[in-house]
Amino acid sequence: MARTTVDLVKAVISTTLEDTNIEQYIDSASALIDVWFKGVSASEDMLSELERWIAAHLIASTKERQAREEGAGGAYIKYSGMYGIGLKSTTYGQTAISLDTTNTLKGITGDALYFKSF
Repeated sequence: MARTTVDLVKAVISTTLEDTNIEQYIDSASALIDVWFKGVSASEDMLSELERWIAAHLIASTKERQAREEGAGGAYIKYSGMYGIGLKSTTYGQTAISLDTTNTLKGITGDALYFKSF
């Protein structure tokens, strides 16, 4: 069951997605939190906050990629994501890592973002 809400996610990421689409990202973030933090001593408040930032990370990784540079005359755009892989690839994922007092997310990179053992 999700710990965060559409409004809380919208408070950290500007998006044109419909609420029903954001709910799908929240559901995915919730499932990831459930797996990653199984057996980890963490407060529900912290898990809720991490879920919010991970939902934003998932949105920024797919539908609403973060622009690093934009242009006008020659119309160009460079997307962010050069920071690292996994959660380190967006500012939202980086924020989640910073907020995680258990340091569980520091080990979540690359393929582990999606394929950590269940």
